[in-house]
Amino acid sequence: MLIDLHCHSSVSDGTQPPADVVRRAHAAGVGVLALTDHDTVAGHAEAAGALPPGMTLVRGMELSCRLRDHSVHLLAYLFDPEEPLLAAERERIRDDRAHRARGMVQRLGELGAPVTWDLVARITGDSVPGRPHIARAMVEAGVVATVEDAFTAEWIGAGGRAYVDRYALDPVRAVRLVREAGGVPVLAHPRASRRGYGVPDEAIASLVEAGLAGLEADHPDHAADDRAALRALAGELGLFVTGASDDHGELTGHRLGCETTAPEAYEALRALATGAAPDVR
Repeated sequence: MLIDLHCHSSVSDGTQPPADVVRRAHAAGVGVLALTDHDTVAGHAEAAGALPPGMTLVRGMELSCRLRDHSVHLLAYLFDPEEPLLAAERERIRDDRAHRARGMVQRLGELGAPVTWDLVARITGDSVPGRPHIARAMVEAGVVATVEDAFTAEWIGAGGRAYVDRYALDPVRAVRLVREAGGVPVLAHPRASRRGYGVPDEAIASLVEAGLAGLEADHPDHAADDRAALRALAGELGLFVTGASDDHGELTGHRLGCETTAPEAYEALRALATGAAPDVR
């Protein structure tokens, strides 16, 4: 049984609806799937309703954080979605995402790129607007050839000409909020430096003091030496290690199940959760 603890649906920046994500995961042999859309729990009910017999859904979320000037992403699992402090932060981040997206569209227009808010809104649909939606709009408008081409200093890459900053949580506070909501916090892709998400070892140690439970080591953006270093660090800090596809549908080539979590790590995660239980069909 494959255990994939990090993926996205069209509720955030994936390309497939939650039910379709579940069906694709099942077809790929995934028996335990965590849906971890960015800063939202909106896809959980649909995903749970699509579970085939014998499959398990772990309700999760990928929280947007910032350490100094760098993005950090925190995976939160099996928390109480109604816990007021975490819910309030979730809504604040969501609202700021929409404000930020409009700001980037405005900057693109000032740079002569024919990207309109109507185009971005059509691509976004009912989900939370994010940079991947704007990048897809840029491709459709003929500004760039691929989504990856949009994430550069020339356009909407971090610090780029059309980049707009946004609200994000301090990661220490985020870890504490997840714990207070009965959830289990795991640091997402901490060595994906190519994406601007590299997290220093000393910062990870400070998160452990706040309640961090695990590190996502087996990730498509992690090289073999990074994975080995993360496993060693996890051993030193008393953390469990997870693995996941971080699938975004068409944007990542439908790779559900390409990286997985060991059963003992999944059981450690379940044992720590008091906010919610997995959905099992």
